[in-house]
Amino acid sequence: MTTRLRKTRKYRGSRTHGWGQIGQHRSTGHKGGQGQSGQLKHHFSSMLKYDPDHFGHDSMHPPKQKVIHKWINIRDLDHVSSKLHLKNDILDLSSLGYDKLLGGGSTKHKYTIKIKNFTKNAENKIKQAEGIVLSNND
Repeated sequence: MTTRLRKTRKYRGSRTHGWGQIGQHRSTGHKGGQGQSGQLKHHFSSMLKYDPDHFGHDSMHPPKQKVIHKWINIRDLDHVSSKLHLKNDILDLSSLGYDKLLGGGSTKHKYTIKIKNFTKNAENKIKQAEGIVLSNND
């Protein structure tokens, strides 16, 4: 818009520009913008001082983190199978709610294990006990 068509041209010399007594429409409102505006502009120095971690993300907690919620060690297989009273020694750990089989400990029995994730160490220990690990990836 050209300067000659602006509303302020009409109010030149009126001191208040249509806002009543002196001081109205000054010192109020959203000085510097609303909310988080100006964090990279005129509020940058205050952002560095009071909220230095505002931008980006924590490198220890990546935004797409693979979380394995529940796991089981090989040493616990005998205990789980005795609680379930298995006859054919087929353990479906996925149906029991486990996400991963870890290689801690050892087992005396041979099992056929169905689970989504397992470590190489766990697979080797089950094979040493003459068992099988089956992956049931979705």
